[in-house]
Amino acid sequence: MIEIRNVSQRFAGPQGWIEALHNVNLTIPPGEVFGIIGRSGAGKSTLVRTINLLTRPTEGDIVVNARTLTSLSTAELRQARREIGMIFQHFNLLSSRTVFDNVALPLELAGVKRAEIEATVLPLLELVGLGAQKDRYPSQISGGQKQRVGIARALASKPKVLLSDEATSALDPETTRAILDLLRKINRELNLTIVMITHQMEVIKQVCDRVAVLDAGRVVESGPVIDVFLQPRHEVTRALLGDVIAQELPPALKARVAEHLAKGSGHLLRLAFKGTGVDQPVLSETIRRFELDFNILHGQIDEIQGQAFGSLAVLAGGDPVKVAQAMAWLREQGVVVEELSHVE
Repeated sequence: MIEIRNVSQRFAGPQGWIEALHNVNLTIPPGEVFGIIGRSGAGKSTLVRTINLLTRPTEGDIVVNARTLTSLSTAELRQARREIGMIFQHFNLLSSRTVFDNVALPLELAGVKRAEIEATVLPLLELVGLGAQKDRYPSQISGGQKQRVGIARALASKPKVLLSDEATSALDPETTRAILDLLRKINRELNLTIVMITHQMEVIKQVCDRVAVLDAGRVVESGPVIDVFLQPRHEVTRALLGDVIAQELPPALKARVAEHLAKGSGHLLRLAFKGTGVDQPVLSETIRRFELDFNILHGQIDEIQGQAFGSLAVLAGGDPVKVAQAMAWLREQGVVVEELSHVE
């Protein structure tokens, strides 16, 4: 388990102190893939670097596997860091060493014997799909393969926690999906806790169990990924989700809706479903039950962590009292109902 307790981080700047993190509190259970997302400058990389104390927090404590890292001696911290692997955006491979030797490097530095190194590294290369490339040099492999080398190297010390700092940002979409699938496989097969730092909500959607949203060094929202997608509460979360799920109608469509309703009134609603709710005929039942007209303006069905997820933007027309009753009834059926705007 990872516990981030009341962590703040301040740096001296040319015009005074800069607060990169402010009173951050997070608990990450063992075996979970936990995402930390935010815009550029939100404090994501600073936060992940406090977990292994590459950056020591100004205030607060970091607890990993029941050890308070912030209270350890230098020697104790060095030992504790062996249980925390890290992969980076730009791979950080040594060009003069082969794939095998890059993965073996942390074991060599720890004084591990050659026979044990081979017994550790060769299975890791098979795990990440690079067994046939073990004698190649970084210049002879692709970007995705370089990141696989970085992952294998991070696993060489048999860590219990793996930190990923924008590990897929430099990769194309297809390679990104492959690397994320690999990380999920590693998480399941090795029961490894993984902390993913990213600015891409698509990464969170594909691989994470839970997510925390950072803004200006503060956690503004956190929870299971499916719940955050279903009902985002903070404007930053909504903006980030807009990359993968449309949260609002495009302005031009809103204008056409307003023009269409110039002679009447209506309610513009966002409906979100998950699980078996996607398969239920709740819209048709709502129309019959409350004698309403529903005009579907935008919608999509997707899958998040194995759960079906649906989102619809609808224009509800009819008696305002019945519209309100319909909204209440939909919520009773487990549908998240949000009124985006009221158009008159």
